Order: sequence, then structure tokens, then C-alpha cells
Amino acid sequence: MPDHPHSLERDIATMLDVAASRRQSLRWLLAGAAAVPLAGCGGAASVTSETLDSRSTSAACSLIPAETAGPYPADGSNSNGNGVANALILAGIVRSDIRSSIGGASASAVAPGVPLTIRLTLVNVNAGCAPLAGAAVYLWHCDRDGNYSLYSSAVAGENYLRGVQESDSGGVVTFSTIFPGCYAGRMPHVHLEVYPSLAAATRAGNRIRTSQLGFPTATLSEAYGASGYGASVRNLAGMSYATDNVFGDGSAQQIASISGSAALGFAASLQVGVAA
Repeated sequence: MPDHPHSLERDIATMLDVAASRRQSLRWLLAGAAAVPLAGCGGAASVTSETLDSRSTSAACSLIPAETAGPYPADGSNSNGNGVANALILAGIVRSDIRSSIGGASASAVAPGVPLTIRLTLVNVNAGCAPLAGAAVYLWHCDRDGNYSLYSSAVAGENYLRGVQESDSGGVVTFSTIFPGCYAGRMPHVHLEVYPSLAAATRAGNRIRTSQLGFPTATLSEAYGASGYGASVRNLAGMSYATDNVFGDGSAQQIASISGSAALGFAASLQVGVAA
């Protein structure tokens, strides 16, 4: 079992400190009714997903849903046992391969697990979803055991599975990592923050979008059949996207397309729409 205080209550508490996305607001507003009348100059109107959804009217050109960064972002917005945690200012954090620790971390450890390549394509919804070049993505996730570097006591001295990449002319960033584990209370996920430029990717206050990436359930089942993921098998058995406190209000735009296998490694791809 991971030794950090993951729980549904902890994630919900964190979410309350983050400005709720319009998707989440819609779910709360409609919790007790199919529609709520709004007063307007021309009379009553209904609150619908069309009027409150922050996404584009085009399904192919949409903002990726805004989500909580969770309790372990290491983006300068909170603290760990050593003070403010900010991996963004570490020498070497701008990198594609995030499997190893960098800088003064203990012995530059390498996180074990099934190889995973994550390819994100940034697009600008304010420009017809044209590729967004020159932006930056900070990506992080837990290790095979469900622990987060810089926070969980077992890996507090490590900073692996965290990295920043600048998008190329096609809006693409690519990370080499390992398949994240599944800990109690959450479906497996990867966190990401988008920044307007590499120079701005030094603290959370500069981010323009925060979201999370998920995986097809069939892929989860295959990945967790690999050695070292036994705890993930047990944790996943009691969860689903429908009951997840982040993905439960809709995850279609956040589930990556997957190729590969547990034996050879997986490749995950996702379009990330932002307003730039």
C-alpha cells in the first residue's frame, strides 16, 4: 500500500480550493433538476450543457476540461516536508524522458514499470484548433506503487515522473515514462498543466490550463497484469470512471488513444485544447 494520505476526501478537499470548471458547475447546478430557469431580459431560460459548458461548440475543437492539480503538483502552489515544493525550477526539469530523478535527488533513481510514451498535441481553440507551437506542458504522475515523488515518504527524496516540454511547430510534446499505478480512491491518471511559454513554466500562477489524462479500461487491465502492479489490480477492481470524483462528470475528451502492449510498452496520444 502507498504510504501517502490518498483518499477521496483529500482529493475533494483539494478540489474545493481550485476554481471549479464549468463542467463541474453544471453537474452541481443540475444535481436536483433537469434544468434550472434563469431570469433574463427576454424572460426565463433553461440552464443546459450548451449554455454552461466551457467547451467549443465543435466536438473536434474543444477545450480540455479543467481539473484539479491534486495535492502533489510540485508547481510552487503548496508545500511538502521541506517547504514549498516546486519541481519547475529544478535544473534539468525540461526533458522528454522523465523516468529518472535529477539534480540532488538520491542516486538519480529510475522509476520501474511498464514503458509508456505520452504524446500530447496542443491546439488553440481560439484559432480553429490550429497547432499551438511554443507553449509548454508540465506533466507528472504517481509511480508503479502509487507514490508521488517529492511528497510520499517512500520517495520524498526523488523527483522522477515529472518533466516539462515545449511544444514543437505541430503543437506536439512527447514524454517517455512508465505506466502509473492505481491507488485507492482514484482511477489511474496523469496530471498536466499548460503554460503559454517555456519561460512562463516556473510556477503555477502562470498556467493557462490544468487537466488530467486517463486510459481505456482494457489497457488498464493489460498493463496491471505486468509484474509489480499487483496492488493496482486490487485497487482498480473497486473503481470506475463513472464513480471517479474527477472523471465522473465526463471523461471522453481525456481518455488517451492507446497502442502497444504491456510486453513492449504503450504509446498514449491525446489532443489538448486550450485557449491561447
